[in-house]
Amino acid sequence: MKIIIINIKEIVQTEQVERVSVRSGASMSSMNNIRDGYIIINGELIEEFGEMLHLTEEQTTGANIIDAAGRMVLPAFCDSHTHLVYAGSREMEYIDKIRGLSYQEIAARGGGILNSAQLLHATSEKDLLNQTMARAWEIIRFGTGAVEIKSGYGLTVEDEVKMLRVAREIGFCTPLTVKTTFLGAHAVPLRYRDRREAYVDEIITEMIPAVASENLADFIDVFTEDGFFSVADTERIFEAGVKYGLRPKVHANQMSFSGGVQVGVKYNAISVDHLEFTGEHEFEALKDTGTIATVLPGSTFFLEMEYAPVRDMINFGLPVAIATNYNPGSSPSGDMKFMMALAALKMKMTPYEVINASTINGAYAMGISNTHGTIAVGKVANLIVTNPIPSIEYIPYAISTPLVERMFLKGKEIDVR
Repeated sequence: MKIIIINIKEIVQTEQVERVSVRSGASMSSMNNIRDGYIIINGELIEEFGEMLHLTEEQTTGANIIDAAGRMVLPAFCDSHTHLVYAGSREMEYIDKIRGLSYQEIAARGGGILNSAQLLHATSEKDLLNQTMARAWEIIRFGTGAVEIKSGYGLTVEDEVKMLRVAREIGFCTPLTVKTTFLGAHAVPLRYRDRREAYVDEIITEMIPAVASENLADFIDVFTEDGFFSVADTERIFEAGVKYGLRPKVHANQMSFSGGVQVGVKYNAISVDHLEFTGEHEFEALKDTGTIATVLPGSTFFLEMEYAPVRDMINFGLPVAIATNYNPGSSPSGDMKFMMALAALKMKMTPYEVINASTINGAYAMGISNTHGTIAVGKVANLIVTNPIPSIEYIPYAISTPLVERMFLKGKEIDVR
């Protein structure tokens, strides 16, 4: 049965004749909206939309009619950078942080990623799936419809594979659209202390082939940063991953000018993420490439760092995506609306820019902007029906006010209570 949502106050982020895969620079302030509209859902897809005055009685015959009664409808969020699969939590490190220890100091004491790796190793795949399922439904209630999930807390062949199996299973057991990323190069495990290059050898000769043999990943990622993995390490890993059809992503320039942006562009990365340390050399490297800049304001907020210079990026003509970086150590939140609020307040992005960054540009950073990220005929019906709100500008302004009243994923209404 078809579903028709009627009396929509405003349909946000529509595409009709002209389709875009990504919005860059000044175009990030552009958005096509329809007031007093309707949307027809047929199966998993959007069949039609338009102004209410054009909806005929014949079209509504036999359909399931949902009266939006003045609510807005926008595309579900596309969260293109998460570490959703992890075991346990790290609130004791939060206490260390409150006491003044830096992220690097906590990591040097055996905390951080290595702490999560120990917890994950001791957790069965079934328990790991159950924990991740709870977080998956949490982000759905926040309005996310598509998500990228990374490995990186395994740091052994068996545990990296375990993580990616769970990530793939989330795509089968929930209505989320899921893309997966192999991030074996997230940290150097204790067994390779002072032998980083030997661990890189293991990633290349054992981990990548194991992940590829089960088709567990869409992308390959490296934490390119001083104290983690060098540009040379990153190049070796990308060259190996590309041979197996894994397109690169990069954790780039979070704590320093690491060269992560440049190596990402060199290897045609779909995105370079974090970017707190970014300047004109990085802007020039990214300009007019297929690589999108993805900012993670939640981790910047949590780590109390300087925010990425997004205003300069947009003024330079770059495309920017926003993602949560949901993880237990530096961004324990999967709320895209909160990330949008931070991006507006701290990165000086306008409401239209944050919506574009969280929908169509997030979809691009996952390679799914042809099917997700806007409201268009033939795209997947991933839709948020908002609570009553006065304007689009209200979305990033009302920092903690719940946005989602009803949610449709793959054409079906999802219980978000």
